[in-house]
Amino acid sequence: MRLSQLFGKTQRQAPAEAETPSHRLLLQAGMVAQISAGVYSYLPLAWRVLRKIEQIIREEMDAAGGQELMMPAIHPIEIWQASGRAETMKDVLFHVIDKRERHFVLGPTHEEIMVELFRRHVRSYRDLPLLLYQLQQKFRDEPRPRGGLIRLRQFTMKDLYSFDADFEGLDVSYQKMYRAYKNIFDRCGVPTVAVLADSGAMGGRDTHEFIYLSDYGEDSLLLCDACGYAANAAVATFVKTPASDDKEDPKPLQEIPTPGLYTIQALADHLRLPASKTCKAVFYAADGKPVFVAVRGDMEVNETKLQRALAAVDLHYMTESEVIAAGFVPGSASAIGLKGIAIVADDLLPREVNLVAGANKPDAHFLNVNYGRDWQADIVADIALAKEGHSCPQCCSPLAMRHGIEMGQIFKLGTYYSQKMGATFLDRAGKPQPVVMGSYGIGSERLLAAIIETNHDEKGIIWPHTVTPFALHLVALQRDRSQVTEAADTLYQLLQEGGIETLYDDRAETPGVKFNDADLIGLPLRATISPRTLENGAVELKARTHDKGELVPLDAAPQEIRARVFV
Repeated sequence: MRLSQLFGKTQRQAPAEAETPSHRLLLQAGMVAQISAGVYSYLPLAWRVLRKIEQIIREEMDAAGGQELMMPAIHPIEIWQASGRAETMKDVLFHVIDKRERHFVLGPTHEEIMVELFRRHVRSYRDLPLLLYQLQQKFRDEPRPRGGLIRLRQFTMKDLYSFDADFEGLDVSYQKMYRAYKNIFDRCGVPTVAVLADSGAMGGRDTHEFIYLSDYGEDSLLLCDACGYAANAAVATFVKTPASDDKEDPKPLQEIPTPGLYTIQALADHLRLPASKTCKAVFYAADGKPVFVAVRGDMEVNETKLQRALAAVDLHYMTESEVIAAGFVPGSASAIGLKGIAIVADDLLPREVNLVAGANKPDAHFLNVNYGRDWQADIVADIALAKEGHSCPQCCSPLAMRHGIEMGQIFKLGTYYSQKMGATFLDRAGKPQPVVMGSYGIGSERLLAAIIETNHDEKGIIWPHTVTPFALHLVALQRDRSQVTEAADTLYQLLQEGGIETLYDDRAETPGVKFNDADLIGLPLRATISPRTLENGAVELKARTHDKGELVPLDAAPQEIRARVFV
């Protein structure tokens, strides 16, 4: 490709709207164009990279036994209603009504369609296991698209679905995809960490996210350097140690006045106690109903864990007016004597002794509150948020907080969809059984962004050779147009015939502009022909990662370039 003919122009200045290095460099290198929030066009350079990323994905899916197909992007709403996700994913669904008033959604994912295909085409255990995948456009009405390509409203996803006769088979399929994902990210030059995660609206039991660690990431992670434990903060657990002494006996309940003490810290300071000796009241609404939530005073509620414990579709922190309307006493609430309201307690509280909690009247608290004697919960579960410094659940070493970008996620769905939607097969005894499923997704555009986040410097992008849009950047410095142009044209023709993907800068620009654009675009190898190199009968070859180039004989350049780009 001649650069003079390439669609998409580089920019001298960094775009003001860029949020991340990848966003800035993609815009500055003329690779993408934003059409609206979270919606982009991919210009020729970026499109070449995306095609190579998707080819790597295809190769790894095929090697694992996957079969590629293609499903529609427009789905009848009835299928989503059958799975229950018309409600659980309502916040991100794009809805479409056709001319006959039929209701459709644009697919944010394809579990429902895949189950429908399974029902039509699979009858027996002899048809299993199956690994079926596609590379398909997805549509999600994200409220806050961000980070350029990191969170989009329209994007391409590789989604693979596994179907097995039992959970042992699912474990095998899951491990195949786990290894394939590691291979994909390694081949693309993106280091990732596999972390335990939340399945969210996907359903199922176990799931891992593959995270690229980055300060620009919106995912919070808890990592243990000692043993390798890694989990998204939404599901991370930690060792909970009671603040109470093992020998401490329960004392009689005692009400005390606490005027003006409305926060845990103010209460603890006034009583000269650590916050860990208090019980915190937090108020939520779950599917429209008030819920009283209790955690130890030095801890916070993990809303993901709480939502899972309640099996709630909608969960939100109650406003002050909602709290008062529900009959709670802000600043002095507890579960003691509470009736007609669901109560959820963190699983540490039953092990604590003599805590301080609200007296359910203004400006008053109870001393020596004990679970079981003074109050009980409808649900006792791990609902506390893990934080940096908490003890690792595997080895008790301190956990470290990091941020990252999710590159892909794999799910053990189990029979979550097959039972709801009637996806069964006949087992060896001829009895119908729900098929056991897994789901595995990677976003192509987000992976493109992560490649650049990982591989760039102050000058521009540094493409790994596996996904570079072109293998070579050929630069002609045309002060003496006849000789330089003739030599560069000849070399370009030889490279084309030799199958070496070459971006040829044949523009009438200064050397500075050409070299700056070469560094910005970031191809792995640059070949420069100038009057100086021609005087030596040579071409200068310079790797993008090196400060200096070297001269090689012009007649040997095609062979030398081939040896360097096909490493």
